[in-house]
Amino acid sequence: MRVVGPDGEQLGILDKRAALDLAYDRGLDLVEIAPGAEPPVCRIMDYGKYRFEKENKQRESRKKQVTVELKEIKFTCRIGTHDFETKISHAHRFLKAGNKVKVTIVFSGREMTQTGNGYVLMEKIVAACDEIASVEKKPSLDGRFMTMFLAPKKETPAKAKEKAAPKAE
Repeated sequence: MRVVGPDGEQLGILDKRAALDLAYDRGLDLVEIAPGAEPPVCRIMDYGKYRFEKENKQRESRKKQVTVELKEIKFTCRIGTHDFETKISHAHRFLKAGNKVKVTIVFSGREMTQTGNGYVLMEKIVAACDEIASVEKKPSLDGRFMTMFLAPKKETPAKAKEKAAPKAE
């Protein structure tokens, strides 16, 4: 097997017993890195330390991940103006927090014959959220529900600097 030292230096091709003795003399472990290679590649290292560092890297990468939740807001075709404004303010709050919003219009009874009203309402919702959201999935009718997905708009670095500049003054 080909043996690599703890510092990355090549120790050459050794038999298994000699490689294990070499690792034992240094107080380290012999770890098989590439079993499919010809000859197999092994490395002399502190395996416990290697596992610890690997777990820390994974933990750090999980911390940096941003979890995006999906929030849902339901409307009906006969919604009043104040109720509409309240639900739009909820949508704005969700979008500013970085969450996606699923907008659902529920049709009941004979409203199914007037699905055009649902598309008009969806356009009104898009217009109300235009500054902070973009349409991820266009409105689609599925049974008694019309759904649309909104995603928060990504800020360009130039816009972020413009917003930060007035605060500094």
